[in-house]
Amino acid sequence: MITAGVVSLLFKLLKQPVVLGYIVAGVLVGPNLFGGSWVDAENVEAWGNIGVLFVLFCIGLEFRLKNLISSGKVAAVGALTIIGGMMLFGYGVGQFAELDMINSLFLAGMLCMSSTTIVMKAIDEAGMSKERFVKGATSILIVEDVVAVVLMVLLSSIAIKHQFEGAELINKVAVLAVTLAVWFISGILIIPTFLRWVKSYLNDETLIILALGLCLGMVLTAEAAGFSSALGAFVMGSILAETVESHRIEKLMTPLKNVFAAIFFVSVGMMINPTSLVEYWPSILLVCSVIIVGMILFATLGCWWGGATMRDSMLTSFSFVQIGEFSFIIAALGTSLGVLHPAVYPIIVASSVVTTFLTPYIMKAAVPCYNFLYKHASARLRAKIDAREQKVAQAELAAQQSSDKPTIAQKAQHAVRKTFITKHLVDLFIKNMSAHDNDPAS
Repeated sequence: MITAGVVSLLFKLLKQPVVLGYIVAGVLVGPNLFGGSWVDAENVEAWGNIGVLFVLFCIGLEFRLKNLISSGKVAAVGALTIIGGMMLFGYGVGQFAELDMINSLFLAGMLCMSSTTIVMKAIDEAGMSKERFVKGATSILIVEDVVAVVLMVLLSSIAIKHQFEGAELINKVAVLAVTLAVWFISGILIIPTFLRWVKSYLNDETLIILALGLCLGMVLTAEAAGFSSALGAFVMGSILAETVESHRIEKLMTPLKNVFAAIFFVSVGMMINPTSLVEYWPSILLVCSVIIVGMILFATLGCWWGGATMRDSMLTSFSFVQIGEFSFIIAALGTSLGVLHPAVYPIIVASSVVTTFLTPYIMKAAVPCYNFLYKHASARLRAKIDAREQKVAQAELAAQQSSDKPTIAQKAQHAVRKTFITKHLVDLFIKNMSAHDNDPAS
């Protein structure tokens, strides 16, 4: 932390991403540069994993279920286009490098998802957190994280059995869908009511302890159900985002998130062996090029096909040009199963560092690239871009004017009353959602 503090301050003075400063600090204190006498790498990695949980918990607190529903088409089409296209690119790179099928599939999995932590931090540091594209970008990242859970199951099955088990995958997807539904419904029914009952006892100390307890409790539940601990942390954050205390919890969690996020990126830097960067630099350059070109291409197409404007599509795609947490998790999975080639891990970590460093600069190029595209586009394409911009603007205006129409909660009440849930549960659900919607802080 001493090194991270000094290096991050230096990077801030040089107007460089602070995340990159943390990674460089990890390289400096890691076992590969000055030996292992300074820091216990295993302890730092353990704290880094906890940091990922807190970061995703805070991302969940900033997420609203209605935002995912409103940007559902962009999220689904965008995420599936990115994952499908990048897996094809990644598998092709693996075959080009003469890796076997399993290593090529693992490499494809590592390259197909952007880093939620890095994207959100880069957007925030760029002062773009209020831009229209952020809601769609966040939704895509959430869908990617859910797909990552399924992908890890698939890769594990192939690595162990050396064959594709379609029935097992379908079963896992069904279990995941049912589990998420139960978690969200139960959480939104129970937790907001409980927080209202004990509101008079919730000072800052008790509130943050309770929030962390709920977060880690959901982490244990997710692991017991066979899912990612990161998914559990995000789900609990999303549930608490629907309570009247969401903004207060988010404010209390921010310092803790910043500390543990720093530790996570320091732990990533400690995995880097500088000599491997020299040895594998052609492969690192190739992988970085595939990540940047592929993400810009597939994210732009996916968002555009999903209904976003061309400007928002390009802003999203230019912010996705890196890999992160789940890439390391998938790499660790392959290593633990004994199937990953020794060269893949350092290449992936180095590629993550390079693309993380380039992300803020590539993001700044999004608007100029859009202006260049629009200026030199054919009349037909320009007309489509203008029509989409007008359509999205009209949809936003209609959404603002429909505030007096039935809310999502009211529509859910009407639909569920005619199915299998009792009137008491529905009224409780609506009461909780209405309390959150009427909260002045929200």
